[in-house]
Amino acid sequence: MSTVARSIDELCVDTIRTLAIDAVQKANSGHPGLPLGAAPMAYVLWSRHLKHNPRNPAWPDRDRFVLSAGHGCMLWYCLLHLTGYDLTLDDLKAFRQWGSRTPGHPEYRVTPGVEATTGPLGQGTANAVGMAMSERFLAHRFNRPGHEIVNHRTFAIVSDGDLMEGISNEASSIAGHLRLGKLTFLYDSNLVSLDGPTSMAFTEDVGKRYEAYGWQVLRVEDGNTDLDAIDSALRQAEQETLRPTLVIVRTTLGYGSPNKAGTSEAHGSPLGPEEVVLTKKALGWEFEEPFSIPDDALAHFRTAVDRGDRWQSEWTRRFDAWAAANPDLAEEWRQGLAGDLPTGWDADLPKWKAGEKEATRAAGGKVLNVLAERVPSLLGGDADLSVSTSTKLKKEVDFDGQTGEGRNIHFGVREHAMAGIANGMAYHGGVRPFVATFFCFSDYMRPSVRLSAVSELPVVFVWTHDSIGLGEDGPTHQPVEHMMALRAMPHFTLIRPADPNETVEAWRVAMAHREGPVGLVLSRQKLPVFDPAKYSSSSGLARGAYVLADASSGPPRVILIATGSEVALALESRGKLESEGIATRVVSMPSWELFERQDAAYRDSVLPPAVTARLSIEAGSKLGWKHWVGDQGDSIGLERFGASAPGEVVMKELGFSVDNVVAKAKALLK
Repeated sequence: MSTVARSIDELCVDTIRTLAIDAVQKANSGHPGLPLGAAPMAYVLWSRHLKHNPRNPAWPDRDRFVLSAGHGCMLWYCLLHLTGYDLTLDDLKAFRQWGSRTPGHPEYRVTPGVEATTGPLGQGTANAVGMAMSERFLAHRFNRPGHEIVNHRTFAIVSDGDLMEGISNEASSIAGHLRLGKLTFLYDSNLVSLDGPTSMAFTEDVGKRYEAYGWQVLRVEDGNTDLDAIDSALRQAEQETLRPTLVIVRTTLGYGSPNKAGTSEAHGSPLGPEEVVLTKKALGWEFEEPFSIPDDALAHFRTAVDRGDRWQSEWTRRFDAWAAANPDLAEEWRQGLAGDLPTGWDADLPKWKAGEKEATRAAGGKVLNVLAERVPSLLGGDADLSVSTSTKLKKEVDFDGQTGEGRNIHFGVREHAMAGIANGMAYHGGVRPFVATFFCFSDYMRPSVRLSAVSELPVVFVWTHDSIGLGEDGPTHQPVEHMMALRAMPHFTLIRPADPNETVEAWRVAMAHREGPVGLVLSRQKLPVFDPAKYSSSSGLARGAYVLADASSGPPRVILIATGSEVALALESRGKLESEGIATRVVSMPSWELFERQDAAYRDSVLPPAVTARLSIEAGSKLGWKHWVGDQGDSIGLERFGASAPGEVVMKELGFSVDNVVAKAKALLK
């Protein structure tokens, strides 16, 4: 193809723009405005600054890129195709279609080169912060004098909508506090949102806000055409080591569209066939055929392949020299990147004896500290609650965003960003993140938790103060609907252990599980340790549900199914029922998800279909328990919020007593 007289840079920018609007138009769905406006900043970043290797998207020391404004994903897909990733022109033409590798918002594991699942605005900002933190941690852990194997930057393109969302404020605040100097946000400031001008709702001085966070703030006044100004700003960002950088790039949404540029009409709908033609004409684009890529432009973009090979080859030479000098560290590096666990990581974990009492939050903290000594990639923190969640790593120092030293992260009271940052750490790779807060505050985290599940990230969420049993803090802090809300989430594994030894097994499962996030739901109150001489081993937790105590003679007439602190109540109630000649089985069911993964034969052995008298006992919503107790069973649960009183009083008043369990069980036999 020939080209009109224009610079190669201009040609490449317009290639991105026209490919993007062609793909959106062909799909008859999508967001053309952001690619038209943000193409110059993305092009400059990818062609002059981003260290990456299209032939190996998983190269460990690549720079990380996140498109937080995921609705503009065709911008990213075009860059991936043009620079030589395994994404074809046919993939671009299949945008937003069933089974395509170019979904409507970026999806991790679906599209080669996509580093994070984004779309819900603001999430990508937190992911990028997590990536930058991981880079610092791994650099401190593995770099040695004369051997630098971790040294990369994190970039994100963020939108007006991203910076309106609360999660971006939380994430940016902690990034400034930690002085993450290798983090850069390119802010596509086009002043238009879906409903109209951002001035309807967003009039603050964003630059001053970020300066207050502790960021370097730079400005590019003409982001539509001034590539040199964008390049200069990125160079300044790379020279700043003590602060993250926000580059405010003033752009026009839908740039080039004669009738829709600068308006919300260019935001979330295709331009329309006629407007696509007019836009290309306004851009000086001479090719009438959709999805045209000039040869000169493609050749220029594809120089990224040789650059990437060269960068990775140079890194591999350094890595090999480092590995030869540090074989133990090299094995640790391999394990961390693969998500493998060291040999013996779960040997001789803490055990509790019958007769002891301990809150599962406290037991979990003891297990976590032992694991941290054996799994060097494990790090995390809490939302200003480590004293309550028991998740501080006692032999470790606090994380330092400049040096990367430390494994205790102080997230502050920023639950939403905390979860998004943990996701970013998992996306980055090489680390195993955990985060903690009160279970009731999982509501603050839910959008990030959901994306963790969508992306199947190995993040461990530790949630303590698990029920109305926490007592005096009252209904504002007492979870009721939370268990069921999280059980409804695909690819999420929730575990509520019943005693300290089940908590050990819960952590064992959480660490071994790599195909999605795990939530550990732990008690504030002390719980009795079950006697292994009388009851089944807590190792049964790994199967989600198991027979903890069977009927003393013959098959059971009634089955009590319980989770968490209510398992002890079920055992006590079983004693009363058995004394009255009612053969009773107690099933501990810490995880619905783990139990669902077992084969039918095992599930039927725990819950025999012939035994229809089943009673579930859980201090939470009853919703969903019919699946396990059946139409002839019953549930003791909650259909109201809790109350402020001592925990044991609240439990008894709301039906969690031996007398009520026994009465409900007997009623099932009538």
